[in-house]
Amino acid sequence: MVELWFAIVAVMLTLYVVLDGFDLGAGALHLLVARTNEERRQVLGAIGPYWDGNEVWLLATGGALFVAFPRVLAAGLSGFYLAIFLVLWCLILRGIAIEFRSHVADPLWRNFWDATLALASSLLAVFFGAALGNLLRGLPLGADGWFGLALFTDFTARPPVGILDWYTVLAGLFALGTLALHGAAFLTWKTEGRVQERSRRSAAALAAVLAVAWPVATWATVKVNPWMFRAFVARPLAESATALALAGLVLVFVGLRRGRNLLPFLGSSGLIVGLLVATAASVFPVMLRATGGEALSITAYSGSNDEAGLRAALGWWSLGFPIALVYFAVLFRLHRGKVAAAPEGEGY
Repeated sequence: MVELWFAIVAVMLTLYVVLDGFDLGAGALHLLVARTNEERRQVLGAIGPYWDGNEVWLLATGGALFVAFPRVLAAGLSGFYLAIFLVLWCLILRGIAIEFRSHVADPLWRNFWDATLALASSLLAVFFGAALGNLLRGLPLGADGWFGLALFTDFTARPPVGILDWYTVLAGLFALGTLALHGAAFLTWKTEGRVQERSRRSAAALAAVLAVAWPVATWATVKVNPWMFRAFVARPLAESATALALAGLVLVFVGLRRGRNLLPFLGSSGLIVGLLVATAASVFPVMLRATGGEALSITAYSGSNDEAGLRAALGWWSLGFPIALVYFAVLFRLHRGKVAAAPEGEGY
């Protein structure tokens, strides 16, 4: 049952990154791919039906951690208090920027909220990547299972560690590049005209950058967490997921070269799924790795709810999860096709 719930949490987190990732990436890029007010409204119209619903998967992931791994959630929320505070502010500002920009027909007003959207979306991608980097590098967990983190210490990945060091910043930038590619691929699929053309060029450039950055990020991860690499080579699921990620990146290049607008988005989705599944398979059962030794780490087994609680939660999850999947399938079905900017005074 513990293994099943670890997989459930991994699946829900992956769904969040794939779904909210494209509107984060689009938000981070939209100042580059959309130059005029009409073009920016076109970008917002593309992500408008999805962005707030996509955030539900983040809440659902937190709920799954609460019922299945309460010790992990409690320690993580306490230790990452500052980082979570910043993430919440970015989520709030992103939503405000999307909804407020068209309330006043003034260029200064619109430019301010457009810049806010780009900054908040970029920071969210960096923060999420840095958070994953912290989990892979390790946390200063004590014997009582709690930890605290300064924003940074000496910027190395050696104890005493902070939230930001060379490795977690690298992880954050890699996440930003990956989600920016995902957003560019989404806009290539959903828009037309100059926005689509700029998005296609951005996707090609970002895919080339990621092809170089991925081996660098892998080398850095092996350097700070050699145990993870040893687990990776011993687990077929991790190797298969890495093959999926590689195939996804190749599909991005193929789709862009052939002008098949959906293929790059499918490829970037496969890249994200493969990377996250490979990571989850490699770190299992460790959920919060301790820098002071594996004995202090919190694993899926030591941090889980009891058997009865896991079974009860599984019943509720089995009811709610399919409903959410159907909702998102209907949502994408209803909003299929290309997006054009709405007439002035309507929509975004």
